[in-house]
Amino acid sequence: MSGITQPFISELEHEAKSTRRVLERVPADKLDWQPHPKSMKLGQLALHVANLPGAFARMGRLESFDASQANFTPPMPQSVDDLVPALETGVADARSFLSELDEKSAFAPWRFMHGERELMTLPRLGLVRTLMFNHMYHHRGQLVVYLRLLDVPVPSVYGPSADENPFANAPVV
Repeated sequence: MSGITQPFISELEHEAKSTRRVLERVPADKLDWQPHPKSMKLGQLALHVANLPGAFARMGRLESFDASQANFTPPMPQSVDDLVPALETGVADARSFLSELDEKSAFAPWRFMHGERELMTLPRLGLVRTLMFNHMYHHRGQLVVYLRLLDVPVPSVYGPSADENPFANAPVV
């Protein structure tokens, strides 16, 4: 493992804990629910969040990714029991991918293409930051809003939520 990727691995593992708590709250009887016709269904969004680390690890192992060959419609899970295992599998794959990177491969250019048209080029670690992490945080935030709209208690992600305060019983130092 390269020292250059250790902070990314630490972030991945830290954020996976919050993501797991959010996914564990997805109600089994609401997978088809969506807040708006243009929005993903709850099940699609939850499985998308769970799958992101692994999907981008697979993409990061490539020199480029051609979006014209991809299906960007997230699948529905069979049940809520699919969510946490999908996250665990994806996080393990992402951890492995990050461990494979050395300084040269971490900063090598990675291209996002649409057929022959280049949409963007960034260092492979830029892919990790922008698409793997930031993309996951964005959709995890959407998922938290879905939970709130369904009146499901929202777990703490970066601090207290209206339903959960991890600092409430913390010892005073």
